[in-house]
Amino acid sequence: MEPDPSDVVSSQPGFLSRFFTGMSQRYQTYLDRSVPHSPARWVATLLLEFCYLGRVFFLQGWYIVTYALGIYQLNLFIAFLTPKMEPVITEDSEDDGPTLPTKANEEFRPFIRRLPEFKFWYSATKSIVIASFCTFFDIFNVPVFWPILVMYFFILFFLTMRRQIEHMIKYRYLPWSRGKTKYKGKEDTGDVIQ
Repeated sequence: MEPDPSDVVSSQPGFLSRFFTGMSQRYQTYLDRSVPHSPARWVATLLLEFCYLGRVFFLQGWYIVTYALGIYQLNLFIAFLTPKMEPVITEDSEDDGPTLPTKANEEFRPFIRRLPEFKFWYSATKSIVIASFCTFFDIFNVPVFWPILVMYFFILFFLTMRRQIEHMIKYRYLPWSRGKTKYKGKEDTGDVIQ
């Protein structure tokens, strides 16, 4: 019995499937190549953000979209500053909880972010692109009194950051590497073991 020609055709992926698979693979390749170029990625994102803000300023609208973008990026920033594992308070400890090691025999636990830097950048950039896309449709241009939104955003920002700073002080951690003590290893005496 000969194979049916319609079965052979249906076993191969269609043109659209191959096209979108190829596009997604190229997109992922560009993302992977951009990982080590952190400053360039952030500069591009800031330029994109300024272009978006300039568009909103000149069009005099889309304040709800801008407010939603600001709240979303604030949440991303807080997740970026927060440790992945919340410090557990031990019952037998008299202080406020675990701290960084201060003695040679204590275990070192590095700061691991809840939201890694690349995912923070990627989500922030995607949100700016989506917000920019929304400015092309009048349905998202809801009339509001924008100074109230600005005031509410700043109140929310300061309250959230105060809580985050209190958390950082309570558990004694810094979410960045600048300013931390750097320890040197044993100095090389120049002796070569043969």
